[in-house]
Amino acid sequence: MIILKCHPTLIKMKMKRLIVPLLILCSAFTFSQPVFPQDFPVKGFAIAAPSVKSVDRFVEFMEEDLGPRGVNTLVLRVDFNFDYQSHPELSDDNPLRIEDIEKLKKAADKHGIKLVPQINLLGHQSWAGTLGNLLVHYPEFDETPHVEMPENYEWPNEDGLYCKSYCPLHPEVHEVVFALVDELCEAFEAKDFHAGMDEVFYIGDDKCPRCGGLDKAELFAGEVTKIQTHLKMQDRRLWIWGDRLLDGKRTGIGMWEGSMNNTHKAIDLIPKEVMICDWHYNRPLHTPVIFAAKGLDVISCSWNKPEVGVKQVADMNTFRMHNTPEMKEKFQGVMVTVWSGVDTFLDGLEEYRTDPSKSENLEQPWVTYLQVFNEVK
Repeated sequence: MIILKCHPTLIKMKMKRLIVPLLILCSAFTFSQPVFPQDFPVKGFAIAAPSVKSVDRFVEFMEEDLGPRGVNTLVLRVDFNFDYQSHPELSDDNPLRIEDIEKLKKAADKHGIKLVPQINLLGHQSWAGTLGNLLVHYPEFDETPHVEMPENYEWPNEDGLYCKSYCPLHPEVHEVVFALVDELCEAFEAKDFHAGMDEVFYIGDDKCPRCGGLDKAELFAGEVTKIQTHLKMQDRRLWIWGDRLLDGKRTGIGMWEGSMNNTHKAIDLIPKEVMICDWHYNRPLHTPVIFAAKGLDVISCSWNKPEVGVKQVADMNTFRMHNTPEMKEKFQGVMVTVWSGVDTFLDGLEEYRTDPSKSENLEQPWVTYLQVFNEVK
């Protein structure tokens, strides 16, 4: 064995030449990687409330999947799937009852999951060729009674019919819908209520004797304010989808994710307490910055494209990291949305987990769900 001896000064010079590049490399690696993820206040999941026969299956999903995965907020689209006592005529056939809600509450409490029930208010009072329960039983609330429901629904159509709306200025509509809201929130013991309010195309119709000719932004903001004011009296908070508050023309977002009928101006008129669920399913647009800059709390929402949901997690993390303390808390987190029933979602999730290689189409909400909450966790 040959031992090479070097002068101490030479050794120090060589070590310095070695250590400095290593420090630079490590420094570059450290600062190029995000501190990821931030602990989001809202780690949400939104889906239709289960049918009576699917309650136990969904409770099992809450117990074994949502809770352990760290989901802390569950938005349930109930609408008329509840045994309302205030207006029993509006309940669906075989609706959820108090004992079913109790099962959901028990699982939610066990895992620290906030339950946020939803009833679609203002818009989405019909779907395709079918009227919703509210307008079936109270046709006088219809914003556009002159638009008849077609036997064979197609989009686009001459009437611009996507979904019907109720008239926000009808003198009796809120007496009915607020009774439902109060009853549902009491059943869920909910401090937050989701009113939907997305994709409202019928508002301020020229033929409406009450709304015709009025400013659509003021009408929309007036309805949001009325709902939030009512909820606040019971120490509750309003959540809505954010699309009607974005300028679909100027931003290029278009008529679905943004407004083309000027309701976007309502963003400056609504109460700052309202929680905005900002949905973008095809592109991870940075519109949460718009809402936060207006003083509104905002959640980024994804659906069936996993890469969009994952990028929203990264973006929300960045928004929270690189902002002032005042702005940071406006960026509340992320939510995966599901636009099918419980059984369809759970069947797809179970099949995908059993053998992912058999899934030809990965653009599915269950894939988004798994990937998003893997990132969040």
